Amino acid sequence: MSVRVQIIFYSMYGHVWRLAEAVADGARQVPGAQVEVYQVQELVPDAVLEQAGAKAARAAFGHVPLAAVDHLAEADCLFIGSPTRFGNMAAQMRNFLDQTGGLWSRGALVGKVGSCFTSTASQHGGQETTLTSMHTTLLHHGMVVAGIPYSDARLSSNQAISGGTPYGASTITGSDGRMPSDNELGIASFQGQHVTALAAALVRGRTA
Repeated sequence: MSVRVQIIFYSMYGHVWRLAEAVADGARQVPGAQVEVYQVQELVPDAVLEQAGAKAARAAFGHVPLAAVDHLAEADCLFIGSPTRFGNMAAQMRNFLDQTGGLWSRGALVGKVGSCFTSTASQHGGQETTLTSMHTTLLHHGMVVAGIPYSDARLSSNQAISGGTPYGASTITGSDGRMPSDNELGIASFQGQHVTALAAALVRGRTA
């Protein structure tokens, strides 16, 4: 029995992309999981990206194919990842999700499992509000929203500054370009495995 997983992300400097790859690694641990990773279309002009130092960083994940709205309906499980912009998802992800009205009108995502992940520049930069803002869209689609239970002990780790919330995996980038820590990547991988396993159980139940 296979479960089809799509991981859709927007990343400017690579932090959310690295979380997406960790989520994918976790999802692939579930037997029968077919995992695909996509990024959404960039909206920022190249000149602005270059000035912000993001153009070179984006080259690392330039090979990742672009997500297609109609393709979402083929998935059993969707992971959505976006950096925070003032406590909300980035405009690039909002733009992509705003194109899913046709899927909504025909109930194409109803009953599918959805989960989210994010990044912020500061420790209290709006990770949880960003995650719940994405959850709202998934709920409007009739999806089953899943997070991360505290059975992953890394959520309770106080040994170092770390992202990671029960609403979804996260990382803190800092002002120095800090990349996701092992703890943060471990939480993301756990999320991928946990949520994909839930989706697989639902698929089995529907086909039994």
